[in-house]
Amino acid sequence: MTLANKLTISRIFLAGIFMAFLFGHGLLSKVIALCVFIAASLTDILDGYFAKKRNEVSAFGKLMDPIADKMLTLAAFLAFVEMKIVPAWIVAIIIFREFLITGLRIIALKNGKIIEAGRTGKQKTFFQIVAIYVILIFIIFNVQYEFQNIVFFMMLVVTSLTLISGAIYIEKARAYFLNEKNR
Repeated sequence: MTLANKLTISRIFLAGIFMAFLFGHGLLSKVIALCVFIAASLTDILDGYFAKKRNEVSAFGKLMDPIADKMLTLAAFLAFVEMKIVPAWIVAIIIFREFLITGLRIIALKNGKIIEAGRTGKQKTFFQIVAIYVILIFIIFNVQYEFQNIVFFMMLVVTSLTLISGAIYIEKARAYFLNEKNR
């Protein structure tokens, strides 16, 4: 297994560790959760870097990298719903988009085609991660309730980007499936 793929897999495990510390008691637990989340999000940058630098881009990595991203971000968003920081309906929209796109990827994979994450999907993930950083910092400084409007607005922006990137991806997938039927 390549280093890039090991980093991708580690992100999935780090998502669970992040959740354990986020729901732990005390300030130290929350700080560790933030540190684990930072480490996990850095693996997203590093896996792509090493895959390209070492010329080890793989079908596994193309498929699993976005899935690992989804597991990390959705773990955080679901935790924030449980903590009553983010409305459930916002996270439900994000989850719906993620499952829809993953489903399209799996269908394409069954047909021998890997549809990689596009630029807008990567931007969506970046903004989701930034929003999670901000929320975690609010939690650590125990000011999330004073900044609830900022969090809500930020999550509306994230949700909008999530829907836009999903629509772009659906259009790419639609074009792919139409081309397959015309062959």
